[in-house]
Amino acid sequence: MRRARRRRRTAGAHPGRHRRPRRATYVHLPAVDQLLTLAVQRVPDADGVVVQASATVRWRIVDPVAHLAAAEEPADLVYLAAQLAVRDVVGATPTEELVRGRGTALDDAAVTAATAARVGDAGLEVRSVVVKDLLLPTQVREALAEQVTARLRGNARLEAARAEVAALRALSNGARLLAENPALARIRLVEAVPPGSTIEIGV
Repeated sequence: MRRARRRRRTAGAHPGRHRRPRRATYVHLPAVDQLLTLAVQRVPDADGVVVQASATVRWRIVDPVAHLAAAEEPADLVYLAAQLAVRDVVGATPTEELVRGRGTALDDAAVTAATAARVGDAGLEVRSVVVKDLLLPTQVREALAEQVTARLRGNARLEAARAEVAALRALSNGARLLAENPALARIRLVEAVPPGSTIEIGV
């Protein structure tokens, strides 16, 4: 008579005291948040411009049973999911938005949601994905620097023109005031003469 083979069962243990069945295998899994940093990858944006991007993922195991059934190394799943999410979001973002955001125009919430959707069935929870070190090509950075420089020069010229107009307006008002008040013109002349000078005023 053949003995029926006992089926293998995977179960999680809650905090507290538990009996240890014989021939059981125990796997200790961390229950705290973990950080995972993605290496810099080259990703084309919506306009085909290749940018370099990196990200940091904060994640944790929330279902040990589902996790053990899905993969041995959860970090590998999170890493791949975050990589694909960054590529998707960068690929949908035009270069102009990346330039306008100075390299921080990516929606971290969208990257987080896309990453979480790929690992949800594996008993993992993605808390946040922060895209950092988004590096634009040299040509784009140079064009951005030229644009900023031109804007600053234009602002400087505009301020100089405004100051000149204000000075001319003040001179015009002063000349009109002196023409209308001769006595005031004489007083202003006396004030302008250096000390010790002789002034002859015709009556």
